[in-house]
Amino acid sequence: IMNKYAIIVAGGTGTRMGRSLPKQFILLKDKPVLYYTLKTFLESYTDLQIILVLPVEFTDMGQEIIDAYFDKERIKITAGGDTRFQSVKNGLALVDDEAIIFVHDGVRCLLSKELIHRCYAQAVETGTAIPAIISKDSIRLVTEEGNEAYDRNNVMLIQTPQTFHSKILLPAFQIDYKDKFTDEATVVEAYGMKVSLVEGEENNFKITRPVDMALAEMLIGED
Repeated sequence: IMNKYAIIVAGGTGTRMGRSLPKQFILLKDKPVLYYTLKTFLESYTDLQIILVLPVEFTDMGQEIIDAYFDKERIKITAGGDTRFQSVKNGLALVDDEAIIFVHDGVRCLLSKELIHRCYAQAVETGTAIPAIISKDSIRLVTEEGNEAYDRNNVMLIQTPQTFHSKILLPAFQIDYKDKFTDEATVVEAYGMKVSLVEGEENNFKITRPVDMALAEMLIGED
């Protein structure tokens, strides 16, 4: 049985919501968004450790959530960087043994334990597991000539937790940062590895706008 770490990236300060409080701390049914994300990971495996990456000025607020609701033995906090790449790298610095590592957006608070288990099983088998869903929208590709319709069946929308064996993820994050690194999968590919997709979930969306909060409020289970 492999060691398990979840790096929960909540390093953003959430400007799109139009509030001063980052969206990972906004309340959903009286509990912060981040509470639901942490709870699902902690319940998915009893031996999973969480590394929570937060903006420096909000580490105290993160600590308060942990103290209020969770076993603080299982969660460490570290400060985020200027980019997602740097935030994840800061989190990886706390992984000191061979493990399966999940990297998840703190504001995707509706993921299920089944998704976590699916990612784990595939990462154990292939070394990587990137959750993805098929686009429901029509797709157009913008080209130099203009734009053209593109078969949406060949397009996957990428989610998190992006899951990797530490032997792949740790060395991949030693390479130099490039602007094209939008997630962990792009870093691992730049390092020369192929990534494998796993089925994601419709409800595993990222809370970025007020309307997402309203939807999450409807979908969140009663505790």
